[in-house]
Amino acid sequence: MASADVSKVLPKPLDSSSPQPLHFDGTTRLYTSYSCPYAQRVWIIRDYKGLQEKIELVPLNLQDRPAWYKEKVYPVNKVPALEHNGKVIGESIDLLKYIDSNFEGPKLFPENPAKKEFGEELLSYTDKINKDVFTAFRGDPVKESAASFDFLEKALHKFEDGPFFLGQLSLVDIAYITFVERFDIVLKNAFNYDFTSGRPKLAVWFEELNKIDVYKQTKIDPKEFLEFYEKKLKA
Repeated sequence: MASADVSKVLPKPLDSSSPQPLHFDGTTRLYTSYSCPYAQRVWIIRDYKGLQEKIELVPLNLQDRPAWYKEKVYPVNKVPALEHNGKVIGESIDLLKYIDSNFEGPKLFPENPAKKEFGEELLSYTDKINKDVFTAFRGDPVKESAASFDFLEKALHKFEDGPFFLGQLSLVDIAYITFVERFDIVLKNAFNYDFTSGRPKLAVWFEELNKIDVYKQTKIDPKEFLEFYEKKLKA
């Protein structure tokens, strides 16, 4: 696994008063937000593949984002977005695949046909899982999120050559962990519930991911997310 200097001070988020970095000057830039789970996915793969010196991290303050970002960088006005080779591309799953295919470092999607097919299936299912669990928070979260977590538990039984969805760590694990991280914060703190209870594979998966330094560096502050949950998800 690629290593990282987890003690390195992270750059300060840019806001509406911040000047735009030079555009298309040959620098590869990842426009991100420290609080966004979609952007966190791409931050993780950047660091896991050891690309800290190849892809510059450009965090934005999403509550006070710079006007130039939409006007001159990415008209969709969302994060993540990657500026590379004279173009800007977005969408977190697409960026996971793009970085894995176009940059050096350990490959995070298997060539094995069965694993590749299952991996694509799981990637296509992430939005449904996320929507279903967040919706469950408005009702009976323990009961209403059970099917989603049972789906993940079952998926982890598919391959037995490692603790992750495709055996070894892959884009699939990165795609899921940033949201599962947030589910765990809310379920434990607001509902006193451990989603891994009775799901041994999921428990090991969650434990193993939390041993990875480059992931741990990207984790959101639980207090910050609980405040977001109280304001937004319960509105």
